[in-house]
Amino acid sequence: MATHSTQRTNRRRARLTRREWQNVLYFALHGLGFVASTLLITWGLFFLFFLAIGGFSFDGLVHQLNNFTTRYIAADPARAGAFLNMFAIAHMILSTAVVALRANRILPPRAEEGAPRHG
Repeated sequence: MATHSTQRTNRRRARLTRREWQNVLYFALHGLGFVASTLLITWGLFFLFFLAIGGFSFDGLVHQLNNFTTRYIAADPARAGAFLNMFAIAHMILSTAVVALRANRILPPRAEEGAPRHG
């Protein structure tokens, strides 16, 4: 009899309430939004880099991207692999810098106690 009641209480503990699911989904969506916006900011920094070496003009940007793609396609597999490693390292460095600058946005804002709830 004691095992039956402990199994029932364990099942109740294993299930999450609706409010707990809402909290889990809220934090998951906030975290996913943070990761997605960090990724977009990092890609924007790469775009800004190519724009800068192109003289901040559209023609220069397209010329630099054409030069970049031509050299990448003509490269042998070892050189292309080295480029991919360099790109991955640069992406990780930029992502780390962006996350460090946006560290206060990782967790959603928390309402103070006693604050009126709107919504």
